[in-house]
Amino acid sequence: MTGQRFENQSAIITGGARGIGLAIAQRLESEGARVSLWEIDPAAVEEARSTFKNPDNVHSCTVNVGDPASVDAAGKKTIVDLEKVDVMVNSAGVAGANALVKEYDVEEWQKVIDINLNGVFYCCRALVGHMEDNGYGRIVNIASIAGKEGNPTASAYSASKAGVIGLTKSLGKETALSGVTVNCITPAAVKTAIFDQISQKHIDFMLSKIPMSRFGKVEEMANLVAWLASEECSFSTGGVFDISGGRATY
Repeated sequence: MTGQRFENQSAIITGGARGIGLAIAQRLESEGARVSLWEIDPAAVEEARSTFKNPDNVHSCTVNVGDPASVDAAGKKTIVDLEKVDVMVNSAGVAGANALVKEYDVEEWQKVIDINLNGVFYCCRALVGHMEDNGYGRIVNIASIAGKEGNPTASAYSASKAGVIGLTKSLGKETALSGVTVNCITPAAVKTAIFDQISQKHIDFMLSKIPMSRFGKVEEMANLVAWLASEECSFSTGGVFDISGGRATY
């Protein structure tokens, strides 16, 4: 921990009531941020609220990130409620089915793209102008090592995360002179509830690719995101930060 880096700041975390998103939200709140958890399930938010150092610092919005109207409404409400938004972390996502491309269900493909890629676009689109107007902002997108390398039988997930990487690079260049930085992280597999959506065969495959021979921890993801979301990260934008136990080093 490095003190109260986020004192007097507000942060949106999509998917902030579970897994990586929750760990990030807890870390930012512990360093002084008021956090807004954007979740599709209000019950999950209420369950998560008690895990924070100061639950009074936890704001929430019920949002379907795959629906642009829902995202726009949440963005406007959060700006009014919190007065300003300094940080946005796009963590909401789904794994999707494990299947060969030739057998992949079209509706399943669309669902994964809508949440994992379109959702990040909708959220960035809704908040980046506000940040530019304020002359400051930090956007951190949670991509995946699958977006760099592509995982077999996970084409929708891999394609969606590759799209997040491309979006991050593009938006980071667009905002480079505005005081707003845009970066992403590319974790290898992190053991969270999303594993419930994945076959054991695919879990074993992901583990076999990690030289450190273990899955990542949500706290490790939060450590890196906390730096990227802070004022300390002042000369990196459009960056892709690997956190994969050695699986990729580029």
